[in-house]
Amino acid sequence: MAGLPLAFAQPLLLLGLLSLPVLWWLLRVMPPRPRRIEFPPTRLLFDIAPKEETPSRTPWWLTLLRLAAAALVILAAAGPIWNPQAGLAGSSAPLVILLDDGWSAAASWDSRIKAADELIANADNDRRGVTLVPLSEPARDITLMPAGTARVALRQLTPKPYSIERVETLPALERFLKATGDAEIAWLSDGVDTGRGPEFIEALGKTIGDRRLTLYEGGTAPPLALVAAENAAAKMTVKVLRTGGGIAAGVVHAIDLKGSPIGEARYNFVSGDRETEASFDLPVELRNDISRLEIAGERSAGAVQLLDKRWRRRAIGIVSGSTSDTAQPLLASTFYLTRALAPFADVRLGDRGSPQQAITQFLDQKLPMIVLADVGTLSPEIRERIGAWIEQGGVLVRFAGPRLAQADDDLVPVKLRRGGRSLGGSLTWEKPQRLASFATDGPFAGLVVPKDITVTRQVLAEPNAALSKRSWASLEDGTPLVTGEHRGKGMVSLFHVSADMRWSDLPMSGSFVEMLRRIVDVSGYTSTPGAGVAGEAGAETVAPLRTLDGFGAFGPPPSTAKPLRADFRDRATPDHPPGFYGAADGPLAVNALAAADRIAPLDTAALRAQRASYTNAEPRDLRGILLASSLALFLIDAVIVALLGAGIAALLRRRAVPAALAFALALSAVVATPWSAHANTDEFAIKAVSQTRLAYVVTGNADVDSIVKAGLSGLTLFLAQRTALEAGDPVGIDPARDELAFFPLIYWPVLPGAAKPAQDAINRIDAYMKQGGTVLFDTRDAIEAPPGADGASQTPGMQALRGILSSLDVPELEPVPREHVLTKTFYLLRDFPGRFTSGQTWVETLPRDEDDEAASRPARGGDGVSPLIITSNDLAGAWALRPDGQPMLPLTPGEPRQREFAFRAGVNIVMYTLTGNYKADQVHAPALIERLGQ
Repeated sequence: MAGLPLAFAQPLLLLGLLSLPVLWWLLRVMPPRPRRIEFPPTRLLFDIAPKEETPSRTPWWLTLLRLAAAALVILAAAGPIWNPQAGLAGSSAPLVILLDDGWSAAASWDSRIKAADELIANADNDRRGVTLVPLSEPARDITLMPAGTARVALRQLTPKPYSIERVETLPALERFLKATGDAEIAWLSDGVDTGRGPEFIEALGKTIGDRRLTLYEGGTAPPLALVAAENAAAKMTVKVLRTGGGIAAGVVHAIDLKGSPIGEARYNFVSGDRETEASFDLPVELRNDISRLEIAGERSAGAVQLLDKRWRRRAIGIVSGSTSDTAQPLLASTFYLTRALAPFADVRLGDRGSPQQAITQFLDQKLPMIVLADVGTLSPEIRERIGAWIEQGGVLVRFAGPRLAQADDDLVPVKLRRGGRSLGGSLTWEKPQRLASFATDGPFAGLVVPKDITVTRQVLAEPNAALSKRSWASLEDGTPLVTGEHRGKGMVSLFHVSADMRWSDLPMSGSFVEMLRRIVDVSGYTSTPGAGVAGEAGAETVAPLRTLDGFGAFGPPPSTAKPLRADFRDRATPDHPPGFYGAADGPLAVNALAAADRIAPLDTAALRAQRASYTNAEPRDLRGILLASSLALFLIDAVIVALLGAGIAALLRRRAVPAALAFALALSAVVATPWSAHANTDEFAIKAVSQTRLAYVVTGNADVDSIVKAGLSGLTLFLAQRTALEAGDPVGIDPARDELAFFPLIYWPVLPGAAKPAQDAINRIDAYMKQGGTVLFDTRDAIEAPPGADGASQTPGMQALRGILSSLDVPELEPVPREHVLTKTFYLLRDFPGRFTSGQTWVETLPRDEDDEAASRPARGGDGVSPLIITSNDLAGAWALRPDGQPMLPLTPGEPRQREFAFRAGVNIVMYTLTGNYKADQVHAPALIERLGQ
């Protein structure tokens, strides 16, 4: 119909359109609208005057609306059909159907089959022979067949899961055309050029000659494909290809080997773009489980990207036992570990929270490998979980350090001596040792022994019969540098030096990277080839396991599929269809397209052909649409008539008051709804950060808590009188519930016989100390210590404190030495008395000035601030004041100025936590010497 794809089943009914002018004349008149007149009682006779009324006419636009509705009814009665069936008809020449049947034709395969079926039906009506030529089968015999036989053969065709080579079919087509003579050709093209497209177009034009050619193209969505999947450090990406088009978007699904969905990623095409990218922002464990990427709604082998172990990326967790202030570039152990592992693994740092929290998080994430750098004491629950994780295949790598040297656990491959060995110091005869050899049966076998690595300190292993078997690397004196042991399916290894430059220069060498790579490679979680997948065995082949069909669905391998080389990296072919090859536990993936392949639109402008669209094969009856549109117009007409007749307005006037009342009630209900307030947490945070405040742990014992609060209040007052610090009122906290980071110092009174805090509270305290906070533990029982050298450690308070510290990663401790910065942060002190004077004050052990380790480091750990201070002198009891300013508790033994020195000790502790080790700088030495001289 005038070039439009439109036809009518009953065209004579269109004569009904001639009646529309008559309908126009009939619809012109409409009864007059009633006129509303006010009747004031006093002017009844004056205001109403008799008038001659004339009928009003129907508005022209309303008449036009009614005529349009009537016209739609007439058109619907004529049976309109959009895209009526059309094909090659009216000829006696045989019909040759060329059919693109590669992966790019699969998405619109149904449209292609319908178009071919229509062509065969028209040929059947004309009593013509038909031949089908699938362009993927160059060796197929081309013969004429009856239309019925051709229809059966058409239903047996399926798209192939690989790219087709159209050119290879032309010799057989040329022989057939020469033998047949005249023929009509129809080419059902997919419009995709995967290579050699111009060559095929040129050769096809020469082969056809003057014969009639009808080219079917367009009318379907362009095919989509996936190539070049890459599992990068932060995300997995895959390229989405198309031949062209406007703005488009879609979703790529990620699926594991069991067919379960893992994630999805969106992609967007800008108008004219033929390539875009989809990104999966998923954890590395989930990305490693992906075995199949597919475009949602796209049924083709090209829209599927299969992944094998070559695309997997391992995740490794690193946990450091050092405080966060130590973790500075070039000083932190995590600096060297991260850069050594980053090229071949995803590194995750456990730098938030305590080491035990980080280890728990990594175990929950099921990481295949965890590195512990100088992590000492672990709770029994964590050790049990790590042991079970190793038995199931996990790999634990530990590095030595001061904390590990003082710890005692079984998560090391060999039994260690407590403490460490320093080499090359001023008080030792030994020289720094060099790396001597790697064990021939260990993971480092074959590595070149570097000559530039020296070790100045190490943790020693207890000699036993199994030590030599578990030594992977040894020093010149025969002591082990790296030891390891297999446990169950997993492995435990220990570097007997630290992971930074304090104990050796191993972390600066290239051998450090290779040694870590070897450990990762033997972990059992690596992307090692499965059975039959070994790149170095060039002649090794793997058999097909399961393959994709043209629609991208898995199935058994066809009989034509052949084994391929284990190092196969190319696109799929007829002999090697896409799918998985090799053993089920380590298959090799073959895809329809290689990573470098791209698709382009097929340029057919050089062909002399009649053009047709696949939409011609999809007729659509328009009667339903026209009748529905007509009904809608009639409904609109009814509403307009009601409005013009004032019917709806009257209804609204009668219901206006109830509607207004209902609206007011609903509005008041909304306004009256109270807003929920979550001010408790915010008020606590605002109170904590508005001023510097000291905090104390609420024990639940009212007497103890009141004394501690009064003591910290007294210390706060003393600080305001003697220093520039004007702190706020002390705050009682619950470690398991409240945020601890707001407070520089937390005072923890230890109650004898009290229950051990929950593990969550212990982890929060551990994290607080790792992030620079200080906890002052006060057992308050120095006077109860029995006589003897170890009497102070036998008190009930100390026993309760041991239970608390058993689950904390506590560094090595020592009594406060005379030269410690804590003795001179504000006042010059020799000891730290409280209510009692006989107890000792303990802090973290720091390297001495004469220690070579201290000389090799430009700064001390944690800026010199110990994460915990332990005393038994009841400091808060000495600081506690009544409201009238008098002391709350007596002192023992009550020496002169004992309370004054207790307050001074408190000032030094507070200033120590706030300012660090700045008083240890040599710039303060003259003033300190002058004070001491006075």
